[in-house]
Amino acid sequence: MKDAFGTPQSLLVLGGTSEIGLATARRLVARRTRTVRLAGRPSPALDSAAASLRDLGADARTVPFDALDPATHEEVLGKLFAEGDIDMVLLAFGVLGDQARDEAEPLSAVRVAQTNYTGAVSSGLVCAGALQAQGHGSLVVLSSVAAERARRANFIYGSSKAGLDAFAQGLGDALHGTGVHVMVVRPGFVRSKMTAGLPEAPLATTPEAVAEAIETGLRRRSETVWVPGQLRLVMSALRHVPRPVFRRLPL
Repeated sequence: MKDAFGTPQSLLVLGGTSEIGLATARRLVARRTRTVRLAGRPSPALDSAAASLRDLGADARTVPFDALDPATHEEVLGKLFAEGDIDMVLLAFGVLGDQARDEAEPLSAVRVAQTNYTGAVSSGLVCAGALQAQGHGSLVVLSSVAAERARRANFIYGSSKAGLDAFAQGLGDALHGTGVHVMVVRPGFVRSKMTAGLPEAPLATTPEAVAEAIETGLRRRSETVWVPGQLRLVMSALRHVPRPVFRRLPL
């Protein structure tokens, strides 16, 4: 259960090597979170991430999980929830892809879609059902401002995030009143390994800033969180720009 300050005592990160996921875990462990499970493909990076959280005092361990293998999600995640209640699930896995390559190689584009959307739908529904069965908990879904409107420069990634965003919003509506809180997080350009080498967009942010926004959103029980907050107004304007004009914008 969450403590008096609204901090989850137990956390499951789907995408255990995600920089945003780990920044969030560190921030919550520094508060009152004591149990952390990092789910992802077995790797030295995943092991190292768990060790770093143990150094901070958390009971942290890894769980084998593959977003691209939905047939295993119910069994893998079901076993985790059977061990005890989980107060918060952070759905943090995803791939950016390479727009030029993905356009030229449709199977590469499909992999982006399967990871960012199909894998998220499968694991998200499994976790939502488990949270509902225990009667409480939060499901935090990392979306993106790219979900708001498809851009020529990254429409394959953006379309996958648009699907994820719509799914998470609908899931939140479906779970309203059950004790389960769904929060969609829409960061802008995040300075991370995933974006290394890319031109930095305006209003760029960091994994730590996203983690802070997630913690604040949990405390307020927000349904949608923009990071940074100014992006809400920016995207509201861009959403209504006529397509012929939008095409010519340097986005």
